[in-house]
Amino acid sequence: MSDTILHSPLEAAHLALGARLIPFGGWSMPVQYTSILSEHAAVRGSAGVFDISHMGQVFVSGENHIEWLNKLLTNNLGKLTVGQGQYTMMLNESGGVIDDLIAYRISEGETLLVINASMIPEDVAWMQEHLPEDITLRNESDDWAGLAIQGPDSEEIFHKLFPSETLPPRNGILKTAAGEIICRTGYTGENGFEFFCPSKVGPIYFESFISAGAIPCGLGARDTLRLEMCYPLNGNDLSPDRTPIEAGLGFFCDLEKTEFIGHETLRVQKEKGPTEKLTAIKMIDKGPPPRPHYTVLDIEGNTIGELSSGVLSPTLKTGIAMAYLPRAYAKIGTTIQINIRGRRFNAITVKKPFLKPSK
Repeated sequence: MSDTILHSPLEAAHLALGARLIPFGGWSMPVQYTSILSEHAAVRGSAGVFDISHMGQVFVSGENHIEWLNKLLTNNLGKLTVGQGQYTMMLNESGGVIDDLIAYRISEGETLLVINASMIPEDVAWMQEHLPEDITLRNESDDWAGLAIQGPDSEEIFHKLFPSETLPPRNGILKTAAGEIICRTGYTGENGFEFFCPSKVGPIYFESFISAGAIPCGLGARDTLRLEMCYPLNGNDLSPDRTPIEAGLGFFCDLEKTEFIGHETLRVQKEKGPTEKLTAIKMIDKGPPPRPHYTVLDIEGNTIGELSSGVLSPTLKTGIAMAYLPRAYAKIGTTIQINIRGRRFNAITVKKPFLKPSK
């Protein structure tokens, strides 16, 4: 990966609002404006707006592009009609996750892939390596600014800015009359949408969403929000060494369709069951927040894994985390321990997610 830090087209607006910027996925991005707690509460209670300009936009076109994508991705794009999208994953030959992404069918002949920021070069290189002559791949990641508006008030905010447009249904996509792209997924568990527009007008729309009532939110709140829902973070909870079956994402792997890269590993794991599973963990003892890479122990003090994600949940007021644990310890209700700065704190494995999605 390049050591060059990339900058969002909204960076000047972030700095004007007093945001603290940090490196993330090769980009300089806001981690918070006021506080993670207040920004988290805004999304759960009203609406927040996140800069997602670091996410990649890759357009795939061609008469047979769906058949080709189905050989690269775990989910079945053949089930989508125009205007629909789905969560899916791109795997390596051994079934490990290269990236998790959203695929949107924007026309009969074209699909948009929204991919993770740090994986843009690798994803594009992997696709080009397997690209047939009749398929066209366009990486337009540098051309788009992106915003995610999340929270109970997100629909009201949408209609303030786009009174003549209809918000697409869940997992839907539409293009506005002006050419902007609106997607309906989300990474917080709340109602919301993603908005992509040309980079040069990104700051204008960012300010417009704020004026319409959205609170600017940073990566800190995005992490606490997504972990309360047990949504995985690529590079932490997902990696080339872990399969979707181990991550509990088998629902997004259609093993009945045309075989895709990594298919055989997933088929065997599904049949036999994985030896380790990505497990939700809630702290029992009061103590410092759990963080990635903290050691997970059994009650006798034996190491059984390490945390892939961990935060203090603003909603639950306790530490929450995820870790890959041996199947015997991944059973719901198992008491374990987390080593935090040399001290052991009791925790328990729980059912995913920590919170139920907002309706």
